[in-house]
Amino acid sequence: MKLHIYPDYNTMSKSAADLVVTLVNQKPDALICFPSGDSPTGMFSYLVQYANRGLVDFSQTNFVGLDEWVGLDRTNDGSCTYFLEKHFFKPLSISPAKMKFFNAVADDLDAECQAMNKHIDKLGGLDMMVVGVGLNGHIGLNEPGADFHSYAHHSALAPITIEVAQKYFTTDTVLTEGITLGLRHLAEAAVPVLIASGSKKAPIIAQALQGCVTNDVPASIFKTLQNAQVFMDDAAAAQLSITV
Repeated sequence: MKLHIYPDYNTMSKSAADLVVTLVNQKPDALICFPSGDSPTGMFSYLVQYANRGLVDFSQTNFVGLDEWVGLDRTNDGSCTYFLEKHFFKPLSISPAKMKFFNAVADDLDAECQAMNKHIDKLGGLDMMVVGVGLNGHIGLNEPGADFHSYAHHSALAPITIEVAQKYFTTDTVLTEGITLGLRHLAEAAVPVLIASGSKKAPIIAQALQGCVTNDVPASIFKTLQNAQVFMDDAAAAQLSITV
């Protein structure tokens, strides 16, 4: 695990984007998993800028979405898929053939998980998996207690996740389950990447990166990942005592 700590969110976002660009320039047909949420938004902004300036070409790159709220259609403006399309895929007119997202309104969610697993396997595995971290240490929608050896699955959401998620919706929205790539996907990704920003994330970052490795704090899996890259701003890293 390599830690990267930056003085502010903008600098952190640029550095994370640079890592993505380096991968794609080296392997244009790479398979990348992107998350939704506040933490990666700056990274997406830089990636769109870089692509528009001709510094990177995503036309051959394959993408999968990290997770989705069960019961929400991708057209819902609070959905994870809608967020990704708004901030990255639509601005760059990425071909739908190069994207795969969870269908969170599917009748058979287990089959949906298996389809995602098979899709990733067919493309040779994830070259990069970018994730954020929840206030309770969740990764994607792998809530505390999630099996480190799990692939894609759906499960109940923690109360804090439901509470925090309301900021993405214009009205109160009932959320009960999430469907997500698993922590085993993260462990098997060639380059696992964690992005964390803001003082609210400082306590869980310290717990995850300095405490014991436990599925009670899913983000602690990063301590076991040799090729992992962790990007933080000073605010998120404020409670760390370990050195970069």
